[in-house]
Amino acid sequence: MKLIDQFYDWEWKPDPEVALKRIERAARNCYKSMMSVTPEESDEFLSGIMGRGHLSVIEHSDASVRFITNRGVTHELVRHRIAAYSQESTRYCNYGKEKFGSELTFIYPVWWSLIENAPQNIFKRSLEDDERNYLRLLELGWSPQQAREILPNSLKTEIVMSANFREWRHVFNLRCSKGAHPQIRELMLPLLKEFAILYAPIFDDVAWKYKCGGKKPRGKKTRYTIQQISRAFTSLINISDKRRKMFFDKLEGK
Repeated sequence: MKLIDQFYDWEWKPDPEVALKRIERAARNCYKSMMSVTPEESDEFLSGIMGRGHLSVIEHSDASVRFITNRGVTHELVRHRIAAYSQESTRYCNYGKEKFGSELTFIYPVWWSLIENAPQNIFKRSLEDDERNYLRLLELGWSPQQAREILPNSLKTEIVMSANFREWRHVFNLRCSKGAHPQIRELMLPLLKEFAILYAPIFDDVAWKYKCGGKKPRGKKTRYTIQQISRAFTSLINISDKRRKMFFDKLEGK
């Protein structure tokens, strides 16, 4: 039996300049505006469309990440539907074979170092029993897809996830929050920090929100002129005057 820490690795990490230029070109097509000349202008434009909530254009760039974690985490991960997944299969992977070391690999809980020896020992003994019984069932002629029925959530698995930038933002917003499961949150926070470094205009605000880098998003500017505000205020007064007149007319029986 083997216990390891969870981690992630990039499968497809698009070049930041290429990924951001692709988004900018698509976004500028909506306004038929000229492409930026300097990186600063490009960042300013992309920050602007993010501030306006024009998120459909960031779907033009994507990334792929391999997560090495437990099956409990992957059960949560695959609930994000606008993504592609390829996961290690317990139906076809026979962990009794030499290429797996003839043993099972499990993932440490992220709170492992915070608990005392007694619960640690219970956890380890449970996993040792699972491994022993799994391998024994294989010896008795059960197939991997049959023997897997006794495997726990803490079993190590690998899953490759590919998604566009908009979906990655959605994943980070849900899985980096304090309400997320600690196991998946610990996996996602450092990944979000990397996304924010590589593709700053797209992920800066999310990283800032969860205190793992990024920068404070700009406040939205008021787009109403003084004349528009004045007309709106006048309309409200007029409506109030009409209602007041209707009230007194009713009292007077008019």
